[in-house]
Amino acid sequence: MKTEKEIKDFFEKVEAIQNGHFILSSGKRSKIYCQCSKLFEDPRNGEMVCEELKYRVQENIDDEIDYVISPALGGLLVGYELARSLGSKFIFYERVNNEFELRRGFNIRENANVLFVEDVITTGKSTNECLEKLKPLNVNLLGIAAIVDRSNHKLFKDHNVISVLKLDIPIYDPDNLPDDLNKIPATKPGSRVI
Repeated sequence: MKTEKEIKDFFEKVEAIQNGHFILSSGKRSKIYCQCSKLFEDPRNGEMVCEELKYRVQENIDDEIDYVISPALGGLLVGYELARSLGSKFIFYERVNNEFELRRGFNIRENANVLFVEDVITTGKSTNECLEKLKPLNVNLLGIAAIVDRSNHKLFKDHNVISVLKLDIPIYDPDNLPDDLNKIPATKPGSRVI
C-alpha cells in the first residue's frame, strides 16, 4: 500500500490534481480539481490506482461483492476496473432527462451485495441520487468507494467513503469567492451540465 504523500505526488504528476478556478458539478467553486480520468490515460496507471482502491475496499468489506455500480460518466472507468479486479459484475447508472437510470438491460438480483463506486466524491449529490434509485431494488449496499474523497464531512448515514486519497479542499459558493479566485477565469471541467 502506498503512502498518502506518494499517492498525492503521483496524482499531481499525471495531472489528476489540477490548480486553477474550477466550477464543480454542484455549481460550487474550488481552487483544486480532481480530474481522475487523467489516471486512466495510461491503463497501467488506472490499474495501479484501482489495485490500491481494491486493497482498501477489502480492508473494510469482508463480504463477497456481487456488483460494482457507478454513475456515468466519471465512475465508469474506476467502476469497471475495480469490478474486473474484484471478479464482480459491473453496471452503471446514466442520466436520462436529468435523472439517473439503469439502462441497457441492466438488472440487479434482489439481495445482491453491492459496492457503489465513484471517481471523486465532493458533495455526494450524484452518489445520493443513485443510492435513492437502489433503495427499492432491495440490495445490500456494502459500501461506498471513490478514488478521491474530497468531502468535508460525513455525507452518508450508514457508510464512510473508502478512498485511495482523502483531500480536504475548501469549496465556495459562486457569490462568496476569495479574492484570488475572483482574479482567475473559471473553467467547467466536469461532465455534468449545471
